[in-house]
Amino acid sequence: MKRILVCEDEDVIREFVVINLKRAGYDVVDVNCGEEALRVYESENGNFDIALLDVMMPGIDGFQVCKELREKSSRMGIIMLTAKAREIDKVSGLMIGADDYITKPFSPSELTARVDAVYRRVSMSYDMKPEEKEEDENLVAGPFVLDVKSRCIVKDNVPIELTQVEYQILEYFFRNRNTALDRKSILNHIWGDGYYGDDKIVDVNIRRIRMKIEDEPSNPKYLVTIWGFGYRWGDGTGN
Repeated sequence: MKRILVCEDEDVIREFVVINLKRAGYDVVDVNCGEEALRVYESENGNFDIALLDVMMPGIDGFQVCKELREKSSRMGIIMLTAKAREIDKVSGLMIGADDYITKPFSPSELTARVDAVYRRVSMSYDMKPEEKEEDENLVAGPFVLDVKSRCIVKDNVPIELTQVEYQILEYFFRNRNTALDRKSILNHIWGDGYYGDDKIVDVNIRRIRMKIEDEPSNPKYLVTIWGFGYRWGDGTGN
């Protein structure tokens, strides 16, 4: 069963979200504050595929809940609900571990499409067939080894904690080494052709990955920017 934790302090919006997600086949647990979201997560032993978090709430806000949930689970999908259209608010959520954001107001179709897209990414490893898990068990690029079977990556034998989105982006680059990938191709491959948001979500995730894999994130040697186009996996020299 597809299980989702909804945290929204406005009753009307929360009921709207719950009704539409249940219609889409989700098992929904809803709460009205950040403190309750963290309590329920613990009491349910983290048994959720996705968390849908409102940003602006009294007490613990959605950003803090997102940060704490991400520290507990790199696998769970996290989507931020925000009434703010400012770029900084979207970036802030993505930088602390959210996979996507939805700006209020939103339609039922946008809500379910965005949640479905995140769920597909989260459930990919569960749905892999045994023969697919054995294929290409390790992808090696310089000091990095990406284990396709366990969906994890190490650098110089040191594990790197990645979200599902970050892992899928890196796997895409590993399978397309020495190929410049534009933002649209990355967006379509990871988020799907029907993604409602803009391609800046690619840049934010690249920035987040660089903070985890690069020795100097501001001077990347592996995830190299191709100005005016996109990104390419480099050889460790910045070229």
